[in-house]
Amino acid sequence: MKTDAQVQQDVLHELKWDSRVEETDVGVEVDNGVVTLTGTVSSYPKRMAAQEAAHRVTGVLDVANDIQVHVPGSQERTDTDIAQAVRHSLEWDVVVPDTQIRSTVSKGWVTLEGEVGAWHERDAAERAIRNLPGVRGMISKLEVSLPSAKSETIHDEIEQALERRAERHAKHITIDVREGTVELRGPVESWAEREAILGAARYTPGVKKVEDHLQFAPFAG
Repeated sequence: MKTDAQVQQDVLHELKWDSRVEETDVGVEVDNGVVTLTGTVSSYPKRMAAQEAAHRVTGVLDVANDIQVHVPGSQERTDTDIAQAVRHSLEWDVVVPDTQIRSTVSKGWVTLEGEVGAWHERDAAERAIRNLPGVRGMISKLEVSLPSAKSETIHDEIEQALERRAERHAKHITIDVREGTVELRGPVESWAEREAILGAARYTPGVKKVEDHLQFAPFAG
């Protein structure tokens, strides 16, 4: 078990390693494995990148993201501007059922509501607006409405998908399924490998939610 001080140092190193993060602007505190991130960054993607970096570190149990987003003056947008950009982004993404999604923008925070037919549609909608200029944060209340499927069936489908892509994935990844929610745990060696594993879960029929607990670490042997 790592001490809180060791976890803090590892999170700081991970923030420095991730080129998407302004690590000098992010503070890290650790209490019994719970990491609190503080500070100010210039965009919502950088805020989320810091959160993802902390979650990747072994020994981190939970992350409280208190990082604030301060949008530079050159990128400042009114809520109306952002709302229009959100609508256009949802309409332009062919994967997103844009007519089933409504958004609310308040002080740069975007709230998405509505129903979609698959988890990957929800994921695509969130990704469509994540990098829009002026967005300070996002709250997704999108619900996945689809026929129920047995947890065992979902588990087997994901496992088979991983085996088709790379046998190593299936060997080292733990898949837990409960009422359509999939939890993925285990070590990965690269971003590409992580995305391949998450993609296998996102596109599996019956999946309503994917929880990413994958961690970057070398495989033994």
